[in-house]
Amino acid sequence: MSNYLGAHVSAAGGPDKAVERAVEIGADAFALFTKNQRQWKAKPLTDETIEAFKNACKTHGFGPEQMLPHDSYLINLGHPEAEGLAKSRAAFLDEMQRCEQLGLTLLNFHPGSHLNKISEQDCLARIGESINEALAQTKGVTAVIENTAGQGTNLGWRFEHLAEIIAHVDDKTRVGVCIDTCHAFAAGYDLRTRDATRATLDEFGRVVGFDYLRGMHLNDAKSAFASRVDRHHSLGQGNIGLDAFTTLMQDSRINGIPMILETVEPAIWADEIAWLRAQALDAAPGK
Repeated sequence: MSNYLGAHVSAAGGPDKAVERAVEIGADAFALFTKNQRQWKAKPLTDETIEAFKNACKTHGFGPEQMLPHDSYLINLGHPEAEGLAKSRAAFLDEMQRCEQLGLTLLNFHPGSHLNKISEQDCLARIGESINEALAQTKGVTAVIENTAGQGTNLGWRFEHLAEIIAHVDDKTRVGVCIDTCHAFAAGYDLRTRDATRATLDEFGRVVGFDYLRGMHLNDAKSAFASRVDRHHSLGQGNIGLDAFTTLMQDSRINGIPMILETVEPAIWADEIAWLRAQALDAAPGK
């Protein structure tokens, strides 16, 4: 089994349009927002919208394992204050329920921030509890924690943070991780050579475990190594370079997951996807 490749495409006009945009760039995976990511509330999904999305997926052969929806950027599941926490938890539950309705089985999210008001440990425990609450009220959707660049008071930039959140989650079958390469690099995980990339993957395997890897975001970095700054770039044009992406495409531990571009030039996504595919083929047996 190999991995699925795509990009985070626009869902303007309805989620079914995201499927068509993925097909246009030669993708067999994609990410999308199921609502406006910069607003708390969204209109409920209509039966027509749900049916159009499911039909588009069926027509173009996309199964749930090929799609990695992302929740709103406003949500902070580790919010130190009761009101902010309750609002975030309600919004996250709504996102999970939207995934349920659309037949999606993964929901990617940034874990949360302590805002300098509670300890890292308390914040990580809150994030775990927030996930537990959402999982208890839904079924079939896995909560996929994304590693962060560690900007400001964001947690999740150390693999240890991800492992600690998972430790707080009751149903381990419905929690996973998405590794963003730009975020990892900015957080201090070196990816500049094949050896460095393999060492970072080894570290991930040791601390979190590949059993939990449910997706990846493949992005080069405008930001400097260990800068804790989140700035994406096109593949090979940033401070990571192409070797990392060749290495990732050829590592057998990364298997059967959506690998999503969030690079900065949508016009070259088709080229980037084709290049990534070629890297995987170069590693095929008999080559």
